[in-house]
Amino acid sequence: MKTEPLTRGLRAGAGLPDLHQVAHIPDPWAALTTELKPPLTPDEARAEAYRCLLCGGPTTPAPCVQSCPSGIDIPNFVEAIARGDPTQAASTIMEANPLGGTCARVCPTEVLCEGSCVLIGEGQRALDIGRLQRFATDAVSDPAGIAIIAPMQQQNRNVAVIGAGPAGLACAAVLASLGYGVTVYDGHTEAGGLVRYAIAPYRQLIEPLPVEVERLRRMGIRFVMGTRIDTREAIQAVEASCDAIFLGVGMGKDSALGIEGSDLSGVWSSLPFIEAIKSRQLPEIGDTVAVIGAGNTAMDVARESVRLGAKHVVVIYRRSREQAPAFPSEIAEAIEEGVEFVWLTAPVRFLGGDRLRSIECQKMRLGEPDRSGRKRSEPIKGSEFELSVDTAILAIGQLPWSDLIPLIGVADANGYPILVDPDTGQTQKARYFTGGDVLNGGGSVVEAVRMGKIAADGIHRFLSTKE
Repeated sequence: MKTEPLTRGLRAGAGLPDLHQVAHIPDPWAALTTELKPPLTPDEARAEAYRCLLCGGPTTPAPCVQSCPSGIDIPNFVEAIARGDPTQAASTIMEANPLGGTCARVCPTEVLCEGSCVLIGEGQRALDIGRLQRFATDAVSDPAGIAIIAPMQQQNRNVAVIGAGPAGLACAAVLASLGYGVTVYDGHTEAGGLVRYAIAPYRQLIEPLPVEVERLRRMGIRFVMGTRIDTREAIQAVEASCDAIFLGVGMGKDSALGIEGSDLSGVWSSLPFIEAIKSRQLPEIGDTVAVIGAGNTAMDVARESVRLGAKHVVVIYRRSREQAPAFPSEIAEAIEEGVEFVWLTAPVRFLGGDRLRSIECQKMRLGEPDRSGRKRSEPIKGSEFELSVDTAILAIGQLPWSDLIPLIGVADANGYPILVDPDTGQTQKARYFTGGDVLNGGGSVVEAVRMGKIAADGIHRFLSTKE
């Protein structure tokens, strides 16, 4: 079995900074947190807003609005920026999406609103909707006070939200605006879920999440943090305190690869790796990093490894590029930053003494489709080779958050997934509603917001029909 060291160094892509040089400055924090979508100046924002064709209308929404999972009236807020009224723009955004500032930074706008922009059909670049949205939500003097309107009537009913991630926060915001008493529970000390703990810092470090959470507090939402609802007794206490419950618990730990050597020092799971960076406990990764998996999280940890100073970063994936779950634009940008990809390859075991030294890999080929419709990856006998690495990061997905779900009784016979009405978010246990990653297995922040809003509307209809 031959050993194949990585020999190709990093290169700067067209128009990109030389991240290899940046990462080796005395404090790499600047490289790690240099944003992918930097803010617009007021002049830049107004000039960009003037490019908008303000298409769509009352009966036919603009394509960008139809492509926004949270339903923001994009032409309306862009027009407000063009006339110099960012406060009105921010109100329009936050009324539809309580995490509007966060989504402006982390949304895959190139495949959502911007991907539907009619300017593309005119041979022009799409309107920079994401950065215009960020400009609006950043520009107001009191962002925590945006669009806080007292509900027309108090409902005299209470709803518990378990999980302070994007789905839970969106659900809580809608219910509070309708006059419900809302209490949010979460085991973390800070609200935000994956946004707070698992979004790569070059997309969003922390801001503006604290301001968005403060706005929800001002709406009357109560937060009970550092409290895990994971026992039957805790569930019963929550049930006794409210009329309906939203489960927004997200996903659990990273999936384990289950191969020899996974416990070696130098083998990371993706979420602890990102959380360590966000808490400034920067991992010692050495010169060569291998990332296992090819989803969007894999792209994030690969590109953050570049920023941490790795000289060689390689992504190993058992299928082809066409089958990779990451957005094509994410893969292209990673390649521009010097990340290498080894397709149709799977790790067999991690090798080393106390610390990782190399990965034994095996070449794969595509066979018949599996249940997902993608062609199965099958090992090629005798194709094993050894790859010298200092660090490996597993980014192959997350496991269902299973501590709570079986105790409530809202899962199928196998314990997962939750059975739910997609139009209301209601489970087979009438008082329980759900949405977000716990339901779809892991999606975008804005998709979680959409599902939280659907469930809030479902809860409102459910409680409005009760005596």
